[in-house]
Amino acid sequence: MKRIFSLLAGCFFVVATPLQAAEKRLPLKGEVFTIDECTAFLILPEKPKADQPIPWVWYAPTLPGLPANSEKWMFDRFLKAGIAIAGVDVGESYGSPKGRSVYSALHEHLVSKRGLAKQASLLARSRGGLMLYCWAVENPDKVKCITGIYPVCNIASYPGLKRACGAYGLTAEELKAQLSKHNPIDRLAPLAKAKVPIFHIHGDNDSVVPVDKNSAIIKERYDKLGGPMTLEVVKGQGHNMWFGWFQSQSLVDFVIKHAKDVNLSKDR
Repeated sequence: MKRIFSLLAGCFFVVATPLQAAEKRLPLKGEVFTIDECTAFLILPEKPKADQPIPWVWYAPTLPGLPANSEKWMFDRFLKAGIAIAGVDVGESYGSPKGRSVYSALHEHLVSKRGLAKQASLLARSRGGLMLYCWAVENPDKVKCITGIYPVCNIASYPGLKRACGAYGLTAEELKAQLSKHNPIDRLAPLAKAKVPIFHIHGDNDSVVPVDKNSAIIKERYDKLGGPMTLEVVKGQGHNMWFGWFQSQSLVDFVIKHAKDVNLSKDR
């Protein structure tokens, strides 16, 4: 299949042939393709090691325009450390079973066809927290670590049951009755049992995704379950595009440390 790489306004994107039509701008040179009719992307390091699976970061949400140039600083450092970056646009799924099924299809493709490691390092920005956490709790053996930039972890907090219920094919009342089956804050036990390390960075002035209803609850409950988690609360910051969210050396160091901690018995 031929692919054309172009550069526009500092962003690389790929146009695939009609056989696998997909188009998406990326902050760095990469490949765009489809999985279950959803647009996915993969950015590979220049010289991945041939003798072992490629460590990778799974980014969400991959909505139109995301990932953006704001993520470029992080992505550059991941690539230089030999770590790939991937993601798939499942729309406003809010962590629904339908979105999770596409995530599983992407994981299968990347591991079996593209040589990526079985365990991914998850990087959730905002609503990406619902998407990645809901998949992770059902696949803890496929997760190296979880990192979050003001991640949504509580459906009732954001987007709220009335907005989220459609993605689940339920009414708001039905979703409320089943919330503990889907809500990340209520489903941490499998991750804690697997000792999946977690790192969140969240502002104490976040009115969109309040830290006390999201990351702080994850921290409190994960601690009680014996899971390892670090929560870095930034004073005076909210749900915004402050550069510190995307140029956090602590977050990057955490990802690189865990992504490159290769356990071949699990990855092959």
